[in-house]
Amino acid sequence: MMDKGKSVLIVGAGVGGISTAARLAKAGFRVTVVEKNGFTGGRCSLIHHDDYRFDQGPSLLLLPRFFEEAFGDLDTSMEAEGVKLMKCEPNYNVWFGDGESFELSTDVSRMKAEVEKWEGKDGFERYLGFLQEAHRHYELSVIHVLKQNFTSLLSMTRLPFLKNLLDLHAFTSIYNRASKYFYTERLRRVFTFGSMYMGMSPFDAPGTYSLLQYTELAEGIWYPEGGFHKVMDALVKVGERFGVNYRLNCPVESVTLSPDGRKATGVTLQSGEKLEADVVIVNADLVYAYNNLFPKSSRASSLSKRATSCSSISFYWAMDRIVPELTTHNIFLANDYRESFDDIFDRQLMPQEPSFYVNVPSRIDPTAAPEGKDAIVVLVPVGHLLDDKTDRGLDPKTRQDWEAMLSKARTTVFSTIEARTGARDLQSSVVKEIVNTPQSWKETFNLDKGSILGLSHSFFNVLCFRPRTKHPDIDNCFFVGASTHPGTGVPVCLAGSKLVAEQILEETHTQIPWRKANHDTKAAPKDKRDIDKVNIRPFLSRINLAVLIIFILVLFVSTYRVAHI
Repeated sequence: MMDKGKSVLIVGAGVGGISTAARLAKAGFRVTVVEKNGFTGGRCSLIHHDDYRFDQGPSLLLLPRFFEEAFGDLDTSMEAEGVKLMKCEPNYNVWFGDGESFELSTDVSRMKAEVEKWEGKDGFERYLGFLQEAHRHYELSVIHVLKQNFTSLLSMTRLPFLKNLLDLHAFTSIYNRASKYFYTERLRRVFTFGSMYMGMSPFDAPGTYSLLQYTELAEGIWYPEGGFHKVMDALVKVGERFGVNYRLNCPVESVTLSPDGRKATGVTLQSGEKLEADVVIVNADLVYAYNNLFPKSSRASSLSKRATSCSSISFYWAMDRIVPELTTHNIFLANDYRESFDDIFDRQLMPQEPSFYVNVPSRIDPTAAPEGKDAIVVLVPVGHLLDDKTDRGLDPKTRQDWEAMLSKARTTVFSTIEARTGARDLQSSVVKEIVNTPQSWKETFNLDKGSILGLSHSFFNVLCFRPRTKHPDIDNCFFVGASTHPGTGVPVCLAGSKLVAEQILEETHTQIPWRKANHDTKAAPKDKRDIDKVNIRPFLSRINLAVLIIFILVLFVSTYRVAHI
């Protein structure tokens, strides 16, 4: 067994690697993080051009409780580390092909007006029912999934989990669940497009994921001033205070194993340098890691065949003016909604008419662009790369070249925004364009098939069916990140980092320091006043009970008389 103070090597400085490093360093381990690129944060990094700033990946912060918990466990807070969160209001403007739009907001009165505009008074009541169900999905998922490790099939037999499994609606799609509450196709689309954040079609994503809509509508969408990387940078600095050593521009060639191949002993860098450690944690893309950092195996081949999330063509535009027609977050939905998702997830194509997301960070954070100008990020979901035939575009049979596909995506985005919002001359206002494609995502971040969100989140790709946080065949080797449990997304990876850190500490019989701390500053005081005590009213009041007894007596007497006639 290892003793406290032994060494840890983490491959990759994504959100999972950064937060796990800080946690283990706080627990007393000597932690080194080796990162392929010259920056930390992975996809949560920034792109700069002159005085313009773009978020390369995530551009909105959801589930703030996981961020607060991560910093609290490390004896600090986002505020103390200089991270200022700004609330985006409205959440989104959703634009349709018929010229109509829908404004999503945490403001109940605004949502009431928006929903009733299309589905009347009854529609708003059903909306509240949808929120109630999504709230259950959210709270149950946090308790029974995001805060629990699933190390084997037996983990699925935990009684609290089984008792709530049906309430999670994991066996029906999010679109089917939304259809129960919303009767128009317009609102069904409004409340299901969020599955794109999981890299899935709303027609395939489990109903559980309505929790994404819930957190947006109940807790809001937030943006860190200075860009999303501010959060990552803060975690890096906290880790460094605990002693974490970051080595950038150090791509890893392989994980080093013991002579019998049963224990991880360190890593070998592409430079030839060998680093030794008692524990190795891989934060690189999991499918890439199994196939490139470890000896070839049937497990690695099997992982390569699993369903993965989509990829994207992402544009980063420096504008020479402000585009007032766009808010901070904008969604443009395809007229052929289902067909567009089928093109992406079934055919691995770029849809003829894609749905896409437009973020204008300078709308909420003026530091993202020079005064009087806008920075714009456009994400067009597309199919992932097929095998190694990347030179032929998304579908080897079509022989499309990437330049043509990029041109088509660019033209479609400009024309759609202008037609639906009334904006004019967008293309001529772009002074600089930077682009990410499935191929560049793959090359820059070693993402298998260029899938930007890792493995799919279908039911048989989550929980105990998802690759585990510990290597099943190699001791002292662990995984953290999008393709291991609990899944993708920054807050979910933060939850995963806590799970894997605690798993390592428990296996090494090391005290888990944050379990002693109570950093919930919003918790109610221990000594409650009478007015604050929870008093659950009886199911039946005294009057109700009296009426019920009289009714039963009358029923009994009537039955008795009938029986004796």
